[in-house]
Amino acid sequence: MNSVAAIHAPLTQFPVLDDCLQVGGVPLTRLAAQLGRTPFYAYDRHAITRRVAELRAALPAGVHLHYAMKANPMPAVVQHLAGLVDGIDVASGGELRVALDTGVAPLDVSFAGPGKSDAELSCAVAAGVIINVESEAELDRIAALGLALGVRPQVALRVNPDFELKSSGMRMGGGSRQFGIDAELVPALLGRLATMPVDWHGLHIFSGSQNLRAAALQEAHQQTLALAMRLAAHAPGPMRLLNIGGGFGIPYFPGEQRLDMAAVGANLAQLLPDVRRALPQAQIVIELGRYLVGEAGVYVSRVVERKVSRGQVFLVTDGGLHHHLSASGNFGQVIRKNYPVVIGNRVQGEARETVSVVGPLCTPLDLLADKMELAAAGPGDLVAVLQSGAYGLSASPGGFLSHPAALEVLVGQQQRDGAAS
Repeated sequence: MNSVAAIHAPLTQFPVLDDCLQVGGVPLTRLAAQLGRTPFYAYDRHAITRRVAELRAALPAGVHLHYAMKANPMPAVVQHLAGLVDGIDVASGGELRVALDTGVAPLDVSFAGPGKSDAELSCAVAAGVIINVESEAELDRIAALGLALGVRPQVALRVNPDFELKSSGMRMGGGSRQFGIDAELVPALLGRLATMPVDWHGLHIFSGSQNLRAAALQEAHQQTLALAMRLAAHAPGPMRLLNIGGGFGIPYFPGEQRLDMAAVGANLAQLLPDVRRALPQAQIVIELGRYLVGEAGVYVSRVVERKVSRGQVFLVTDGGLHHHLSASGNFGQVIRKNYPVVIGNRVQGEARETVSVVGPLCTPLDLLADKMELAAAGPGDLVAVLQSGAYGLSASPGGFLSHPAALEVLVGQQQRDGAAS
C-alpha cells in the first residue's frame, strides 16, 4: 500500500494480493459478497491476536493487560479478546453484560465512568465486579446498595491526578474533570473506607488517551506510580490493584509515526521494582482499547456514483458519517484530516486521481476523504477506510437520516483452543 504509506504511517496489517485488500486472509471483494451488502466493518482476528502478543513482549513481565471495551464492544471481538487479555474494563451496564457473557471472572471486570445509575451499580454489586468509584457520593450509593442486597461491593477509587498526559488526543485527568476523585481528596476518602461495608482493592489512575509520544507516556507512568505510592500510605490495607490506565495511540493522519512501545516498556521495567517493593501485593494493570483493536478494523462502503462538479471528482458511496463519525472528522478533530483510505479492490490501480469520497447523507459534513489521491474508481468499487477498529460504529449517529445500519464481522479462522490460526 505504497500510495497510503507516502503520506500516512506505513500500514501493513492488511496484505494486498492481486491489488485487492485481504482481511483475515479473505479478499475484500469476496468478503463483501459473503456478507451480501455494504457498508460493513470487518475486524481481523489475526491482527488483534498479533497486537496483544507484541504488546506483551514489550511490557515487563507480570503487568496485566485489560481491554477497554468502549473502543469496540462488538460481542465477537470482546469474546476473542477475553481469551487473550487478563481482564475487561466496561463503561455501562450494557457493556457489563457483554463482558460477563464471555466467562471472564467478575473480579477481572472493572466498571468505570461518571453518572452510573443505581440500576447499573446494583447489577455491578450483585455480579461482584470491581467498581471504579468516581466520587464520594457514588461510594455512598454503592455501600447502601450493597447493604440492601446483602453483598459486599468490590471497589477501587478512580483518581483524578494533579497532572495531565501531555500530547494526548483526549485528556482524562488533571485540572477539573468529571472523571474520578481529585487526588488531594483521596487520602480522606481512603480513611473512610476502613469503616465502610465495601471491599477496597486499589486505585485507577487514568490521565489521557491517544498518545504517540513515548516520552509523554514515560513521564505519565513515572508520575502515576509515584502518586499511587504516596496515596497508599493512607489506605486502610494493602493495595491489591493498581490500574495505571493506557493512552497508547495509533497513527491516523499524515505525519504521525507509530508509538515506540519498546521505549515505553523499558521505562516501565525500570520503574516497577520500586513499586513492587512499596506495594508488594498490587497487581499492576494497563488498560487499553484503541491500541488493541484500532488497526485491526476496516470500514467498507461501495461506490454508488462517480460525479464531477466543476472539475472536482466525487465518489458517492452508500456509507458515511452515520456509520463512521470519526473518519468524517466530526468526532473531536479541530482541523479535519483524512484517515488512510484506499480503493479496496484496486489498492494501487493503473490509473490514479485526486477525489473526494462522500456518503449518501444530505449534509456537507458527510465526508470520508477530502481530495485524496486514490486509484481511479467508479460504481461498484469498494472504498476502505483503514484504522477503523476503534470508536467506529458504536461511536457514530446510526439513526441519522434513517439509513440502514452497517454490518460488523470478525474475520479469520479460529483454532479449537480459541487462538487465531
